[in-house]
Amino acid sequence: MEEVGRVTHYFSRIGVAAIVLSSSLKLGDKIRIKGKTTDFEQVVESMEIEHRPVEHAVAGDIVGIRVREKVRPKDVVYRL
Repeated sequence: MEEVGRVTHYFSRIGVAAIVLSSSLKLGDKIRIKGKTTDFEQVVESMEIEHRPVEHAVAGDIVGIRVREKVRPKDVVYRL
């Protein structure tokens, strides 16, 4: 498992996590989000930067990813 970023915010109404990336990420990547009370895996199916859909992002980008469970700030995102 490789760490690719950390959650900075969770938008519960739309089920989207804001993640600051420490490594590149692309659509189709399988990720695991883990924290004190969070632990699940999913495939990246939609990703946005500044409300624009993107297929890949690089370290330093802040992306919005639709997640299937609630996440919390400081949860760690790993690529599987």
